[in-house]
Amino acid sequence: MVAQGFKYETDVTTDGTVTLKLPLAPGTRVEVFVQVPKVGEFSDIVQASASSTAFWDNLWDDKDWNRAVSR
Repeated sequence: MVAQGFKYETDVTTDGTVTLKLPLAPGTRVEVFVQVPKVGEFSDIVQASASSTAFWDNLWDDKDWNRAVSR
């Protein structure tokens, strides 16, 4: 069985419900897994590193890194 996954981040409402709009046909059978993100000492750093690599794509870092590697 091949599964297709979707990832959504949302908040639970005051009555304990979560509402999602999925790009699936009405009547499609789905399985739901609920995962509460662990908030820890490094959670903000881990989230930032996983969300984008654009931080590393800058002219100054490239210049310094290339100079250090070529020595």
